Amino acid sequence: MSVSRTIGRQVPFADLLGVEVEHSQPGLARLALAVRPELCNSFGAAHGGVITTLADVALALAAITQDRTAHGAQTVDLTISFIGPGKGRLVAEGRCLRAGVSLTFCEGEVRDAEGGLVAKALGTFRVRRGPSGDAVAPAKR
Repeated sequence: MSVSRTIGRQVPFADLLGVEVEHSQPGLARLALAVRPELCNSFGAAHGGVITTLADVALALAAITQDRTAHGAQTVDLTISFIGPGKGRLVAEGRCLRAGVSLTFCEGEVRDAEGGLVAKALGTFRVRRGPSGDAVAPAKR
């Protein structure tokens, strides 16, 4: 299923790349992408921007799954380490480490079809809440 369909909000760049959601549950998201020639660098592997986007979207979706009122997430900070070439079908898994009132912290990795590690990522996200996706602080108790 597409990212846009999963969260009920358009994510045009993820759709353009062909990112598909394989699985999501509270605090976890697994996405996949088939690397096509137009997504490659001059060495025939997935461009770093493609790998970064896949990781970013996986981590953001993991953040969104932590809050039933979430309509999206904005990346505040993203650190990625490229470890190996991304070829064939890539799978990214994002996991929520901590969901706070205003920021959510996530980690994850991107792996190739054989399970080889392509990249590790760590990100901070501002979850968008409310019917329009605006940031709304949770009600005080």
